[in-house]
Amino acid sequence: MIANSMENVPSRTPIKLVLPNYDSELTELIISLNSLQTQDRWEGTTPEPLFKQFQTVLFMVESVATARIEGNHTTILEYINSKIDNKRSNNYGIREINNLLSALQFIEENGKTYPLNRLFVSQLHKIVMDGVPLDEEGDFTPGEYRKENVAIINSEHRPPDAITVNDYMTDLFDFVAKPVPIRYELLKTAIAHHRFVWIHPFTNGNGRTARLFTYAMLVRSGFAVESGRIVNPAAVFCSTREEYYKYLEEADESVNTGNDEGMLHWCEYMLSGLKKEMDNLSRLTNYNFVKTNLLHPMLKQAKVNKTISANEYRLLENTLDKQPFQAADVKDIFADQGITNTSQLTTRIIRSLREKNMLVPTTPNGRSYYIQMDNNPLLRELLFAMDVAGLIPIDPRS
Repeated sequence: MIANSMENVPSRTPIKLVLPNYDSELTELIISLNSLQTQDRWEGTTPEPLFKQFQTVLFMVESVATARIEGNHTTILEYINSKIDNKRSNNYGIREINNLLSALQFIEENGKTYPLNRLFVSQLHKIVMDGVPLDEEGDFTPGEYRKENVAIINSEHRPPDAITVNDYMTDLFDFVAKPVPIRYELLKTAIAHHRFVWIHPFTNGNGRTARLFTYAMLVRSGFAVESGRIVNPAAVFCSTREEYYKYLEEADESVNTGNDEGMLHWCEYMLSGLKKEMDNLSRLTNYNFVKTNLLHPMLKQAKVNKTISANEYRLLENTLDKQPFQAADVKDIFADQGITNTSQLTTRIIRSLREKNMLVPTTPNGRSYYIQMDNNPLLRELLFAMDVAGLIPIDPRS
């Protein structure tokens, strides 16, 4: 029974903005990231339709990574295979990752305009928990704050009493909504992430929902640009489970002692991961890097694995210098095969690649094409090329 007397309500630990020393590494990170925060457009030489495919793959990878922090054992390769097979899976691990991707889409559609409040967070939590069994980290009451006190396995932190959760979350939303100079926005985001996990407002799914909420804060603070090239650092900086919890625990100690050092360490850890993600995305906007390190290796391995035929490989290889391309751009590449009508062969190969969903027209009935990789068997070869290039935060197979 919960008493109504205010004397029985525990006092709350306030949330505050902590500031680093001017000459610290954290300050350098903030300055570097702030220069990217207000760009109107993410400039680059990679054609935007190709960039968005890489972004889609990273969204998948990062959703697997954030689920694995909470004990989901699905590998990136297993998830990619499920997408290629395009079959509805009863595996709760696959379903949980699909839920995370759905939550990201919800943020894309609503994160810039909808208030970051209890209703927003409740909806995120409902999406995350959809269809997850109770014996597999599900929740009896998705979207509702916990009604009981809880303990976290293998952690010294004891989340605040259930009776205080609503007030703590209100404090958090007020902290998020309060305007600060733009140079402090990222610090505020890092501190808000820790506070969300520290409160542990739900019975299950707190880490996943906190990382999604963090992404929504980053979208709101300027990391989504008008071209649609949206930076998604929500999971990469949290992909190493042990380090993630280590730095969260340091921040817990800061809350307990009032010493800012542990909280600053947490902020530096989180923003370092964000910077790494931004650097990776910068590489993906450089088409010379993309062509050399991703597309050529992907096609070569696809030919070895017989994902594509030798002629399909030859045609696709000859389109990489001109994306998008038209049939006329590659009509002569088979002239050395002694074929009288190479245009017919080219047309036939393009038709075959379109049927495999490996080419997509620039317009519904257009005759200019981009290579398509994110929803067909080329995705496997692309995944491993991205891994070799250092763009994947965890081993795709494990």
